[in-house]
Amino acid sequence: MSEENIFNARILLVEDEESLATGLEYNLSEEGYIIDWAKDGTQAIEKFNKGNYDLIILDIMLPYQNGFEVAAKVREKDPQIPILMLTARTTVDDKVKGLEIGADDYITKPFHLQELLLRIKGMLKRKNWYIKSIKQNPVYKFGDCEINFDTLRFRKGKSEFNLTYFEAILLKYLIENKGRIISRKELLENVWNMNPEAETRTVDIFISRLRKYFEDDPSNPVYIKSIRSLGYIFEAGENI
Repeated sequence: MSEENIFNARILLVEDEESLATGLEYNLSEEGYIIDWAKDGTQAIEKFNKGNYDLIILDIMLPYQNGFEVAAKVREKDPQIPILMLTARTTVDDKVKGLEIGADDYITKPFHLQELLLRIKGMLKRKNWYIKSIKQNPVYKFGDCEINFDTLRFRKGKSEFNLTYFEAILLKYLIENKGRIISRKELLENVWNMNPEAETRTVDIFISRLRKYFEDDPSNPVYIKSIRSLGYIFEAGENI
């Protein structure tokens, strides 16, 4: 999907509150998006398995299967489709749980329509950037680590597992800016598409997760280093 076709994107809207879903369906359609509405978690999985969507808007509190369960099943089939979670939860830990399970962005209820539209546009653009950036070199190696950005498979020595889509995007951004100090503000704006004044711990939490994956000693990192009061810098040998 090219950038000029962002507004023709097919979106699966999963929301059990009919009045909210009807309003979102109308407003998103007015923006040029093609909307398919699922009223519960089971219906969402059925539609996802049959459809071909560019993005999912997913409420957490759903009948039959909640948003976390739906996200996990979606990720088993498609590790890269953007998932925007709608949540009434406000603590950072609750939000991070959604990101860990497979969502790559979230918005807290109640929200302004304009904020939602900006998030959707940002996520679709980020997806385009990610797809374009991995076409020529989908595999990157550093130290005894290897990441396949197409399949999201990560290997360190003999250990192998999947990164979440969001973890892969963060790592890809750090690698593409190798050797340059990147501030938390830049990461929040360009990777998370978030207001840097609203969130600070989110970046640190995800950097910590990446370090646990590929640093021999996460408390003394070799690849993702902290630069006091400035941000982070990724340092590694050349891609092989």
